[in-house]
Amino acid sequence: MGAERLIVLLAVAVLAAGCQSGTDTEPAADTTRAVVEWVNDGDTLTLTSGAKVRLVQIDAPELETDCYGRPALKTLIALAPKGTRVRLVRDRSLDDRDRYGRLLRYVFVGTENVNVALVRKGAASPYFFRNERGRYAKQLLDAVDEARTAHRGYWGACPRAELDTGLGSITGRR
Repeated sequence: MGAERLIVLLAVAVLAAGCQSGTDTEPAADTTRAVVEWVNDGDTLTLTSGAKVRLVQIDAPELETDCYGRPALKTLIALAPKGTRVRLVRDRSLDDRDRYGRLLRYVFVGTENVNVALVRKGAASPYFFRNERGRYAKQLLDAVDEARTAHRGYWGACPRAELDTGLGSITGRR
């Protein structure tokens, strides 16, 4: 077998392996494809399989009780409406499920990390349970700085006192 043919075969094998995982850095076992059935609130989805997904490492305002709860829901609906094909990425350094049995995942629509997009739009804040930082912690912290500086989303819509005692205090910048 010629050297050129061997190089081509190796290149095809490498490309095939990369396509199976969804990205260059995520093992196939950590990535699942699914379809959105329903957006429950600003940080939770229900899939057509019936599984519920809590977007990991973020926290959105509560739907009925917090300032900006409804707009946060609408923001997630805009990013991942019913019928959207999503890629769910598990972070093995974090819990697999929360205490309610929901999957804890980063959600991607195409190449966009929806968790980071929600924070960048001011519809959620980073939330590091037990102060554990996942693989996208830096992007989440950069996104909240950007949203806060631009007074985007609830950073511009909600009273300062609520931000100090609620979502603004959970950003992990302590």
